[in-house]
Amino acid sequence: MRTPLPTMNEPLPTASPAVEHPPARPDVVVRLEGIRKSFGKNEVLHGVDLSVHQGEHVVIFGPSGSGKSTLLRTINLLEEPNEGSVRIFGVEYGPGLTRGGPRGSAIELRRQVGMVFQQFNLFPHLTALGNVALALRTTKRMGRNEAEERAARALQQMGLLRWAAHFPAELSGGQQQRVAIARALSLDPKVMLFDEPTSALDPELVGEVLGAMRLLAESGMTMVIVTHELNFAREIGDYMVFMDEGLIAESGRRGFLDRCENPRTKQFIAAVL
Repeated sequence: MRTPLPTMNEPLPTASPAVEHPPARPDVVVRLEGIRKSFGKNEVLHGVDLSVHQGEHVVIFGPSGSGKSTLLRTINLLEEPNEGSVRIFGVEYGPGLTRGGPRGSAIELRRQVGMVFQQFNLFPHLTALGNVALALRTTKRMGRNEAEERAARALQQMGLLRWAAHFPAELSGGQQQRVAIARALSLDPKVMLFDEPTSALDPELVGEVLGAMRLLAESGMTMVIVTHELNFAREIGDYMVFMDEGLIAESGRRGFLDRCENPRTKQFIAAVL
């Protein structure tokens, strides 16, 4: 059972110093095997394997065009692999990928796997509360009152309750992204995916989104994060994955950024940090 997220109000408080996480438990939540993905004649993933354990924070990084976001999007079948197996909690998803065992639909998968994108994808005509509540009403079939109550709790977790009645145009980019995180969290996912969630933000707004993600990590949420924020990755990442040219070139656990061996990995890290 996950530890409840701490409640907070604006402004987002400075997170506590990083602490050493316990070793990842052996139970596998996400397993990708032999994932290949092509767009036309261009194959962008060349048979990638990746496992994510319960409560683990996996960070995927690498140069543009290396296949990071495509790999992340295969986890919830926003990009359906041409070949390979996608399993979430032991259940295989997606047509044409079966290797035996239980199977599920993409809709069932997305009830367990939340995702936050580079762009905020908020409805401009709805308030922050309305954006979160709409997701609950359409996905969980909740009534208006119940949906708004849960939406308010999710906004409070992200320090945004005082902004619940504001429209996206009245919020900063960092606040909009935190509304998007609240929307995903309100659906009670078991796994959260983040696709470069700070890349569309002004530098001064990055910290508040990373702070919200830091609190989420501390709560025990299983997370897979595509990011170039390597100092943040060093702090929360249990398992680091460097991708290059559609493959995992190198990976490792805590301390990986300081002891990687692949020259291409070292070159990339030196250029980013």
